Amino acid sequence: MQSPLVSVIIPTYNRASKVMNAVESVMGQTYPLVQLIVVDDGSVDQTRDLLTQVDGITYVYQKNAGQAAARNTGLKFAKGELIASLDSDDKWAPDFLEKCVQALNQFDVDFVFTNWHQRSKGAADDWEDFFSGYRYLKPFYRGDEKGFVTLNARDLRRLYLQACPSPSSSALIKRSSMVSGWNHRLNIGDDWGMYLDMIMTKPTRAAFTLEKLWYKDIDGQNVFDGRQRIEVVKLLLIDDTKTLLDQYRDKLDTNEKKLLERQYVEGLVELGKHVLIREGKIAKARRLFMEAFSLSAIHSMISLCKLTKTAFEHHYPNIKRRLRIIGQPVAVSKN
Repeated sequence: MQSPLVSVIIPTYNRASKVMNAVESVMGQTYPLVQLIVVDDGSVDQTRDLLTQVDGITYVYQKNAGQAAARNTGLKFAKGELIASLDSDDKWAPDFLEKCVQALNQFDVDFVFTNWHQRSKGAADDWEDFFSGYRYLKPFYRGDEKGFVTLNARDLRRLYLQACPSPSSSALIKRSSMVSGWNHRLNIGDDWGMYLDMIMTKPTRAAFTLEKLWYKDIDGQNVFDGRQRIEVVKLLLIDDTKTLLDQYRDKLDTNEKKLLERQYVEGLVELGKHVLIREGKIAKARRLFMEAFSLSAIHSMISLCKLTKTAFEHHYPNIKRRLRIIGQPVAVSKN
């Protein structure tokens, strides 16, 4: 069987200090048939100067339009049967594409994705195994750690309506399986929307491996991981979830609708708690809580209890220490 061409899209914006790491990791792949497209999303640093000097890439410049738009621009230039997109602050292991192409062919699936090494900001060489703490994938674990696990259409609906375990840098996709490009309507989960377009439109199969085949370095500027928690709640759990509910409502069964609505409610409650306690905006918090309780009083109460429990566990060591200090006897001077 002839090896297919893989088109790799790297979207970038003001990442002159890191984009070459991504480019070099693609050029260093053991898989030989690669078309590399770098889409500069309106950078104002030295990105253009760096990339226009590199042979063997297709460099495309566009006015700043966001990550999804940059990926979709790259898709227009792609000639390959297989599509991958590597974020400009990530990098692949040398055998990433080779193993992914092999898995696509072996299991005849629509896309494959892999585990990764993740390093938090300021954490020197402390790389974490991301999937080891990722609860959404654990129900599907089976077989050899370095082998691929297949997911059928039912598995994918169950999994991807809860979360997106395959950020763009982790995946290789058959172009013929793609229904649309990356979803520009979503604030954070443009890749999540792209997968759901496949999964919710037609029977889709995938495979994943626990083997870590790429690296994500969190530096505070990442589209998802670089944001504050409350910003993720607002943009992803509330705004993006509502967009997905509206977009797929006619394709969701009752339980699936409830799943997304519960996620939306949890976002409303968490944001309400934040604006009440951290910002002191009582009226805004009241509106958020009222919307949450109008959708599901039970899940709103459960979310409040979980948030209270988490807050107590977070602050308990400090409370305990203060109580211990208060309880210490006071030394009295005998002068």
